[in-house]
Amino acid sequence: MALEHAILVSLTERDGSGYELARRFDRSIGFFWGATHQQIYRVLKRMTEAGWLSNELVPQDGRPDKKVYRVSEQGRDELRRWLAEPGEPAILRDELAVKVRGASLGDGAAVLAEVRRHRDRHAERLDVYREIEKRDFPDPAGLTGQDLHQYLVLRGGVRAEQSFVEWCDEVAEALEREGR
Repeated sequence: MALEHAILVSLTERDGSGYELARRFDRSIGFFWGATHQQIYRVLKRMTEAGWLSNELVPQDGRPDKKVYRVSEQGRDELRRWLAEPGEPAILRDELAVKVRGASLGDGAAVLAEVRRHRDRHAERLDVYREIEKRDFPDPAGLTGQDLHQYLVLRGGVRAEQSFVEWCDEVAEALEREGR
């Protein structure tokens, strides 16, 4: 997948400026597909040149005019094409896993500390996801369409973070046992 497709999905959900889109990446889409603000602005320009987006200048008092982007019919065609295209399952590429595998070759206590640090970060993200779930999806059984799809992606994130927390707990316990 390219960043272009994540942007198409987001702008299909709601038109927005580059700044608004970057904020969406910071708060939601970025949990699953990261991009810097600079990358987003470069890709918006390229997508507009390709005809996938149009934009409208919206005057603002005391500030420069705001460009609001929306998906064009060409962009919708590209999104439909991409959605129908088979993709490859994600390959886990995790630096922590390599460090755990090599723990006996270096400072085991440092690896254990790193496992605990990762565990805490995953637990924090899990808490954020659960708060979003509670706030935005209080009745998941009644969801349909876009709301259901957003909820399902969030649930994938919840399950992934739960799994990482559990794995880090398992690794920490084993490394502690080994170090006794």
